[in-house]
Amino acid sequence: MFTTNPFAAVAGALPAHALQVFVILMALAVVVGTLLDMVHKGSAKYFFAKSRKTRGQGKPVDTGSIAVKTVMVDVLASGEFCNPRRRIAHLLTMYGFILYLVATAIMVFAYPTAAAPTPALLVQLWWLGGLMVLAGGYWFWFFIRVDVAAEGQSPLRVMRADLFILSLLASVTLGLVWAWLQARGSAAAGILFGLYIVATAVLFVGVYWSKFAHMFFKPAAAFEKRVSEANGTNANLPTQTRDDPAQRQRHSMELLRNAPMDMGLGIKREAPRHY
Repeated sequence: MFTTNPFAAVAGALPAHALQVFVILMALAVVVGTLLDMVHKGSAKYFFAKSRKTRGQGKPVDTGSIAVKTVMVDVLASGEFCNPRRRIAHLLTMYGFILYLVATAIMVFAYPTAAAPTPALLVQLWWLGGLMVLAGGYWFWFFIRVDVAAEGQSPLRVMRADLFILSLLASVTLGLVWAWLQARGSAAAGILFGLYIVATAVLFVGVYWSKFAHMFFKPAAAFEKRVSEANGTNANLPTQTRDDPAQRQRHSMELLRNAPMDMGLGIKREAPRHY
């Protein structure tokens, strides 16, 4: 099971290059969805306008070192999360998804059929990435997503912002279960494969309606914020809380303590646990 390319095993039952065409279509869906999201929210327009407005203002800064810090702290280490559990869950999901996605693309394009033996290590990395996604994703969904008891909301409430994590978990879960059933020779593998394709299509085609697109312009936003803080053009907003997670958390807790216990909804809240 951990050494067999599941995509190569199913390729014989599909039209030639069907999986490769599907992967390409999903990549195009991400590009189109991201562009539509940027146009709808005006994120690119905002950054260009902000850049023109602040050009020549503020003190000179080393943008190269700021870019490196942005990549190392905000992108690779998810430094915006002051809650260590949320950061770990996010990193597990992020790196697991990258590993899973890259391994999938390599297996589909470089080893499309059983005639080209797939390296066992590649298959194992695919499984590892998928399991990392499930560990981080389910941890986030069931324990970190929203402190619903503290906010007076039902734990069964699902919003449009949840589309990404739910479709991601559905896609990866169905993919791993399908691969496991296929390795066992189960007749149900075909049904799971169909569900896997549908869930994957929802994940990538739903970029415009989910939070998927934010991962592409989030680094740009983090870089712009660091530059504006460094050169003093951040509209005189306080900056010390960004690099002081403890101070940020104390501020959030103070706001929560002063909030009405029913949040105006007539529903008694419990003490917050995830902020």
